[in-house]
Amino acid sequence: MTMNEAAPPAKENMGEPLPRIDARLKVTGKASYPADIPVNNLAHGMLVTSAVARGHLTSLHLDQARAVPGVIDIITHESIRDDLETPEFGTSGSTSIGPLRDTKIWHDGQIIALVLAETIEAAREGAMRITADYEAERPSTSFGSEGTETVAAAEASKQFKEDVKAGDFNAAFAAADVKIDAEYEMPTQHHNPIELFSTTAYWRGDELVVHEPSQNVYGWKVEIARQLKIKPDQVRVVSPYIGGAFGSKGPITPRTAIVAFAARRLGRPVRCVVTRPQAFTTQTYRAETRHHIQIGASRDGKITALKHEGWEVTSRPDPYVVGGTKTTGLMYDYGSVLTKVFLVKADRPTPSYMRSPPETPYVYALESAMDEMAVALNMDPVEFRRVNDAVKEPIEGRPFSSRSLMECYDEAAREFGWSKRNPDVGSMRDGDWLVGMGCATAIYPTNIAPCAVRVSLTEDGRARVQTASHEIGTGVRTIAAQVAAEQLGLDVSAVEVEMGDTRLPPAPVAGGSNTTASVSSAIIKACGEIREKLARAAVTSNDGPLAGRDPHSIMLRENKLVIGESSQGLKDAFKQLGAGVIEQYSEFRPDAASEEAVSNLYKGKLEMVSGDQGKKVKYAFGAEFVEVRVHRRTREIRVPRIVGAFGAGRIMNTRTARSQLMGGMIWGISSALHEATEFDLRDARVVNRDLQDYLVPVNADIQDVKVILVSETDPDVNPAGVKGLGELGNVGTAAAITSAVYHATGKRIRKLPIRIDNLIG
Repeated sequence: MTMNEAAPPAKENMGEPLPRIDARLKVTGKASYPADIPVNNLAHGMLVTSAVARGHLTSLHLDQARAVPGVIDIITHESIRDDLETPEFGTSGSTSIGPLRDTKIWHDGQIIALVLAETIEAAREGAMRITADYEAERPSTSFGSEGTETVAAAEASKQFKEDVKAGDFNAAFAAADVKIDAEYEMPTQHHNPIELFSTTAYWRGDELVVHEPSQNVYGWKVEIARQLKIKPDQVRVVSPYIGGAFGSKGPITPRTAIVAFAARRLGRPVRCVVTRPQAFTTQTYRAETRHHIQIGASRDGKITALKHEGWEVTSRPDPYVVGGTKTTGLMYDYGSVLTKVFLVKADRPTPSYMRSPPETPYVYALESAMDEMAVALNMDPVEFRRVNDAVKEPIEGRPFSSRSLMECYDEAAREFGWSKRNPDVGSMRDGDWLVGMGCATAIYPTNIAPCAVRVSLTEDGRARVQTASHEIGTGVRTIAAQVAAEQLGLDVSAVEVEMGDTRLPPAPVAGGSNTTASVSSAIIKACGEIREKLARAAVTSNDGPLAGRDPHSIMLRENKLVIGESSQGLKDAFKQLGAGVIEQYSEFRPDAASEEAVSNLYKGKLEMVSGDQGKKVKYAFGAEFVEVRVHRRTREIRVPRIVGAFGAGRIMNTRTARSQLMGGMIWGISSALHEATEFDLRDARVVNRDLQDYLVPVNADIQDVKVILVSETDPDVNPAGVKGLGELGNVGTAAAITSAVYHATGKRIRKLPIRIDNLIG
């Protein structure tokens, strides 16, 4: 029998590679995405956005737009005035910039009007006919632009409490035998999920219903209510499926409240689908970053000093911090550490989360520097990391709960054939192609959050799991069904899962790779309470095969209560309980969270417990190996193969895990060679705001991608034993590619993405 590579066999502490329970719905088009929901009497909205990046709107010319047949209304700042509260920047909100609250222009492409029409075509034409006059000011775009303001992140942001440090870096660096000092850059990048951003809003009396692709329905519910000045229980947010998000649909944008306001004003439903170009300025994106790294080491390869400084572009009003030094400062046994993060305020939209937000740019810089140091030491890059592997993190000396980093390197190196690599630069060739090999570490913190679920079990062995978590494509619906089936002794086909609706028990934002751990832990708790009720009824009965037995030893298997050789059918146990169904509502709260963590979840406030908190630090690790080929004449770059091995605690489903890690690695290739949001520095304007000019990989760019799942058991992380891996595969890939390009060509590229012109000459 041929093994299906897409469904790796389960190793120790891994769940079976079951197909997604919603796969048929998705491939047949029956899965309902928010903009597909049929709504009667629907009006269509089209955004109008600013043509300048800084200044004030002095007038809007609307007559031509109003004359378009089918145009119903046009919402402007004069329509709204004081009817909406200004957005609140934070976990649930992407920015405090409130378009249509006044005439101030904070960035290019800011929303200045919403055209409402009977058809989407009329709305589009109406929007195109609106012109505007501005009192424009000279904008600041990026690093080095005149007029930017640089502030320390730890002083400007409540979310970034301190810059990690340990020991005397200056003395250790001065005394080091071998030193490197380098700067790295990662550009602005934009999410481009296939599903366009959209809002559909309608009112049922005083209740607002919003259908919008969301990674955080409870957070949105509360923030929408605040902006509209109504009570949270008057708002329902529905998002059963999401067609790609990667962080872009985590924090709510100001558009949602504007569309809801328009629906209330019209007295009919309104749907606004954001165009691809508009998404580049009205949605979130990855912040542009620069890094300065200094590493000192002894001649035997032991690192004695690390300094990592980061600069990040953000908007004028909002102190969004990427802050990846909290991870890079803990990665290896450095000896001494000094870090500092700065924010550079410019006339740009506020950035936000994008897949593995802090780790992707910061680990790219660190792992690139690690390769440079390995070269300076004349050491094999894998052995250099082995010499500096850590049992404890270097800041406070706390142990890692588990750390399979070198196991990942060993397994990936074997599969990749690293031992065949000639370390000499430019020494490996295949005809006209220069061959290079590189490697890098992947790392991501084990985040966990409070979560509530409702699980019901019927006497005929049918179960239902309900939670307001979000199926963003990662397969959490399937994993929820697997966990419930395993805990209740059922086949997965007997479990129904409902998600993505604020009428269900609250769940955390689907971000930070916390969802599987948080939801699974809550389901395990609820199923345990169901099992206990049935077991107690069985053992306290006057008769029956389990009477008088220890209830804690009873398990559920194949529609039976089982202990040793004795068993009782589920129906009989329900009869003893005097019920036909058990419905259990349960709340899971991480140990490090406050007593109010779940009640705060209902209020839209999330207490995410990060892997860098606690007596032990908890991280998932991986190792990625890349082969690149650079044509000796044209300098065309190819990535024929990439191998990654990952240790992430319990793997709940090897099929969905492989899919996530493979997707992350492909995105890493994209980061290294394709993606960059390009700006006209004079006008602070995005110039490549479509999929024709914003480059992402296509099938021809991606060849052999191999994922290895490394067995790892970690009882310290959470009840499910899950570390999370949705964002892990994206970390380190770009550094492995830049290292491989150096190995092939001798050119050290420190600014992404790598273009052909970087390698000419």
